[in-house]
Amino acid sequence: QVQLVESGGGLVQAGGSLRLSCATSGRTLVSILMAWFRQAPGKEREFVAASTRSGGSTYYADSVKGRFTISRDNAKNTVYLQIDNLKPEDTAVYYCAADDSATYYPGRYAYEYDYWGQGTQVTVSS
Repeated sequence: QVQLVESGGGLVQAGGSLRLSCATSGRTLVSILMAWFRQAPGKEREFVAASTRSGGSTYYADSVKGRFTISRDNAKNTVYLQIDNLKPEDTAVYYCAADDSATYYPGRYAYEYDYWGQGTQVTVSS
């Protein structure tokens, strides 16, 4: 079992920045694939970013490339999502997700992840 707790969301103006955190427990972070998803009102949950176990390779949705950065501190069992140049369309609940299977590459679909946090709200005002 993996437990995930997100934090760091809030209300920011367009152009601002936030850093979301996802604290993990139950398994050592180095053994699990991690990703961030988001869900806006009335929309499906969508992939945002993912990282391999070492953090050496990262993957992003086209809509966030160049503005979002996923990173992980395996010693602290924490995954981060740095969000820069926020846009109103980034408004959503952001979730971190974990996959503890033997898969090497992180997936881009929600069904590929077994564990989810409760989410943290990000609201961007124009």
